[in-house]
Amino acid sequence: MSDTLAAPLQGALAAACTRWLEAGKPLALATIVATEGSAPRPLGTTMVIGEGGLVRGSLSGGCVESDLIEQGLEVLATGVPERRTYGYTDAAAWEVGLMCGGSIDVLVQPLAAPDPAAGLDALLDGAPGALLWSLDEPSRRLALPVPRADDAGEWEGPLAALLAGADGPGATGEADATGGASEPVLFVDPALVRRLAAQLAARTAAGETGIVSLPTDCGLLAEGIPALPAPDAPELFLLVRRPAPRLIVSGTTDLAAALLAQGRTLGYDTTVVDPRSTFLTRERFPAADRIVVARPDRYLREEDEAGRLDHRTVIACLGHDPKIDDPLVETALSLPVAYVGAMGSRRTHDERIRRLLERGVTIAQLEALHSPIGLDLGGSTPAEFALSVMAEVVAERTGRAAAQPLRTTTGPLHGSIPA
Repeated sequence: MSDTLAAPLQGALAAACTRWLEAGKPLALATIVATEGSAPRPLGTTMVIGEGGLVRGSLSGGCVESDLIEQGLEVLATGVPERRTYGYTDAAAWEVGLMCGGSIDVLVQPLAAPDPAAGLDALLDGAPGALLWSLDEPSRRLALPVPRADDAGEWEGPLAALLAGADGPGATGEADATGGASEPVLFVDPALVRRLAAQLAARTAAGETGIVSLPTDCGLLAEGIPALPAPDAPELFLLVRRPAPRLIVSGTTDLAAALLAQGRTLGYDTTVVDPRSTFLTRERFPAADRIVVARPDRYLREEDEAGRLDHRTVIACLGHDPKIDDPLVETALSLPVAYVGAMGSRRTHDERIRRLLERGVTIAQLEALHSPIGLDLGGSTPAEFALSVMAEVVAERTGRAAAQPLRTTTGPLHGSIPA
């Protein structure tokens, strides 16, 4: 996957970090800024370190965390960011490193009280958008909005200030007593800024966190004379913050409630939708971020038209009424989403396929339908059902499957667990 399921700092963690900072207690933020080979965590994964034993998050599952804690405390003491590379070689097998055979570059930087000009509030609140900073001078940051058609142009002024090292909207830097920059101001080639803004807009829209390469045929200008060619320009890192992927479940049974709970555990934004309001209560669906009383197919069309569905969206049909289920599955299969699944026995599946073909759904579209829904894990409880469905979702999104989908197997749908 090109994106992570959860933003680097989100929800309760972001709130805790904000309270910690507002209380005057600094934090160190360790962020994976580059990877090579079989890295244990994706780009942009973060870990928070504070004095007094505060540690939140993980970058390697245990391989390098002890060293990162020491690095974080040192950064807090000195105020100087550090960038470290962790890998694995035979010669260094007993030193701190990764056991997976890959390598990660980690930037450890101090965080003080949230400062809107530095983009720290954008980093902590988890709102959609992106944060761009210089790896050479991490205190220089620029918060970028969710890209729209006109955003790239709006970024050009703050982006030029960030590249030049001058104070400006969204950029930070020390100023002298007269209010001017304390270091020589570099005048940035407008062509570079325009092309870089377009690149950032495209990468932000696609959710592509990582190091940003400046256009090689542009340069930074000092007093009108080329001074810093692009290869020597500051190295920039783009951290994209996307909204959580969506899990939309149709149905009002205990299986739907279990699937919503499992989805929330995996970082999904959860919705249950059904036209039967009697069964849609907060008590029945505590894990639903939203409860919608509507025909599911109409709700999907409205959400798609509003731009609230994307290639990460998961749709699960868990109802038992063809009048509701068939239009939902037909609509879902017409959308560019990550996963469409429908519950039912093999006989129910065959009858559903016949009806969908009669409705005009194509064979190509039906090949994308996961029905019967889930992987063949042999479970039978609602929680086990939810696990099998989300396991298939993960396998689909990662392009691999550890177990066979039920649609490719024969025999009973459920197994039994020995006492």
